[in-house]
Amino acid sequence: MPECSDHGGELDGLPIFWRSAESDAPAVPLYLHGVPTSCDDWLPFLARGGGVAPDLPGFGRSGKPGSRAYTMPEYDQFIERFLELVGVQRVSMVVHDWGGVGLLFAQRHPERVARLVVMNTVPLLEGYRWHRIARIWRTPLLGELAMGSVNRRTLRFASRESNATPGPMPQAWQDSVLEHFDHGTQRAILRLYRSSSPEALRRAGAHLGRLRMPALVLWGVRDPYIPARFAAAYAQALGDAELVELDDAGHWPWLDRPDAIEWVVDFVSAA
Repeated sequence: MPECSDHGGELDGLPIFWRSAESDAPAVPLYLHGVPTSCDDWLPFLARGGGVAPDLPGFGRSGKPGSRAYTMPEYDQFIERFLELVGVQRVSMVVHDWGGVGLLFAQRHPERVARLVVMNTVPLLEGYRWHRIARIWRTPLLGELAMGSVNRRTLRFASRESNATPGPMPQAWQDSVLEHFDHGTQRAILRLYRSSSPEALRRAGAHLGRLRMPALVLWGVRDPYIPARFAAAYAQALGDAELVELDDAGHWPWLDRPDAIEWVVDFVSAA
């Protein structure tokens, strides 16, 4: 199994943290996490197949300055600059939740993405409306109050709906979220959601049809945040994508179905 290494660097004055492990894949697997997590999500994937996984700005151990806008276009530019920093030209991209900002980069540079995996990703598609928690975050003052209420007890209670396995999310997941859920991450989340209307999401995915590389849409059907119909919608938008729907998995499908890790690693490692 590949040995995972931690890295720190600076990108345009912003401290950046990422993890990597050696990969034999034809293109380097690039793993992009969502909200409210970090590259900790990807440790079991890196341990099995290698690749690279950054903490996006505003999350985990990367910088969280108030001067950043934390918008989709800003994350798009970050991904391009990050790949320059680590010296990677071509990737196989795996996106989850808000890691879907990687799809903006992929639409601009489809020649640089060899393979694509979409897992329970924020829909850059027509017809999506924000879920209950997102609507709270998008509301001024109410969102700030909600962020301030997050602690070990409230996270444990709220996370019960996130997975299909009975009970809250795994303790290691909760610990990782709480370790990094400081004011900077809270601010990044609020700015990202408030800058991303349903219309902005649709526009961000306007050229998904350009992505004709081999693609896998792997989806936990019991996701309380994104209706299951968007799995098929993504597969259709991507043209020739393989669709795998897991009826016994939630928003982080690999936590309910650990076999999903092998599924993803095998796909991105294929020639």
